[in-house]
Amino acid sequence: MEDVIRLRDIVKNYQVGTQVVRAIRKVSLDIKRGEYVAIMGASGSGKSTMMNIIGCLDTPTSGNYQLNGKDVNLLDDDRLAEIRNTEIGFVFQTFNLLPRYSALENVMLPLIYAGFGKAKREELATDRLMSVGLEDRMEHRPNELSGGQRQRVAVARALVNNPSILLADEPTGNLDSKTSEEIMKLFAVIHAKGNTIILVTHEEDIAEHAHRIIKLKDGVIEHDYVNPNPIY
Repeated sequence: MEDVIRLRDIVKNYQVGTQVVRAIRKVSLDIKRGEYVAIMGASGSGKSTMMNIIGCLDTPTSGNYQLNGKDVNLLDDDRLAEIRNTEIGFVFQTFNLLPRYSALENVMLPLIYAGFGKAKREELATDRLMSVGLEDRMEHRPNELSGGQRQRVAVARALVNNPSILLADEPTGNLDSKTSEEIMKLFAVIHAKGNTIILVTHEEDIAEHAHRIIKLKDGVIEHDYVNPNPIY
């Protein structure tokens, strides 16, 4: 299988006052198409910085990042925005749904930026909401949905452009244990359909759903191993 992500000698430093924080220290990493990877680490380990770089939300201080064969370092802001909208689907801990919009309207948003017409937007968004089991909640606004339903809307929105990567940042962080399990089962179904999933978490039990686990500590990869018994 081909690499969807190739990181080579990635360094990310931040200037905080007079100090330089070395968030990522010469990390090299390959992720193949169709993999299900968990990136783990305690607070300050560098996992959020790694997620931001992989998601083209931040740029490395040095090193090379190739996404689907494209050299990300050479892309301008417009092209990076296009990649974030079409090649990477984001799922966040806080859902990031627009409160005045219905579930259907929230899922349609990336399609507006992608230039789809209204009828096609409704068709694709409806299909995605049905795929996550929310066919009877399409007209509901976020405050009329449970936490698990809101996260399902966020997952549908992340997948609506058929991205090559689903990047999930602490996707169960605001959910109870039962709802967390439901969301992780949904991720398993999505992965089984061929999506590449990168899950960023500090929770061991959530990481155990992934087929490969990468542990960061102090900005370097401490462990990178295949999970012999992923949940589900």
